[in-house]
Amino acid sequence: MGTFEGQTAVITGGGTGIGAAIALALAKEKASLCLIGRRPEPLESVAESARELGVDATCFPFDLGNKTDQTELAQRLTRDLRQVDVLVQNAAIYVPGPVDHASLEDFDRHYQINVRAPYFLTQALLPMLKARRGQIVFINSSGGISAKPLCSQYDSTKHALKAIADSLRGEVNAAGVRVLSVYLGRTASDMQARIHKQESKPYRPELLLQPKDVASVILNALTVSRTAEVTDIHIRPMIKSAAI
Repeated sequence: MGTFEGQTAVITGGGTGIGAAIALALAKEKASLCLIGRRPEPLESVAESARELGVDATCFPFDLGNKTDQTELAQRLTRDLRQVDVLVQNAAIYVPGPVDHASLEDFDRHYQINVRAPYFLTQALLPMLKARRGQIVFINSSGGISAKPLCSQYDSTKHALKAIADSLRGEVNAAGVRVLSVYLGRTASDMQARIHKQESKPYRPELLLQPKDVASVILNALTVSRTAEVTDIHIRPMIKSAAI
């Protein structure tokens, strides 16, 4: 038996990078998967790998930056799922820019994907999570702790995500629900490759956090005895360098 056998995990941004690594780590422990993301092809690729491990995996291709999609997704999940044991809020976007002329359209999309979508989805699934004494994981960032130049839009949404998680924890612990925030440094991913390109830096993924290592740490936190709750995890690349 796997550690999560008989459990259902819902993962946003589950088609690539950290989300895919967490999904497959949970699948190896026999959790059924619900994978959410904008592009169906990567989702289906992860789902097929999960099915090869002997678990059910369903794809929900929705754009979390769209309010209509957010509503339809929540309706589908609450209609189709019998239970939710683990909710991983991983989907996010990052568009840098100085405050004096950063696009307000970009700011709105940051808010929709990085703040409103996880808030709305958590709200919709909370009754099922409470019924199962479930667990919620918010994939945050070092930007959720300290804001950096050119990152006001992204970092402000990650600060908001921290506030949501901290407030929620105090509301749901009594119902047996645990809430974990994970504050990541630079992690090898498609997003990080784009960021390096924007910064005119060489992309060397071997120097960054690896998605599988992030997934391993999260699974350890989710399986800690119910006499404890891991609330905040900070993970950084081992090699600290201006080049990364």
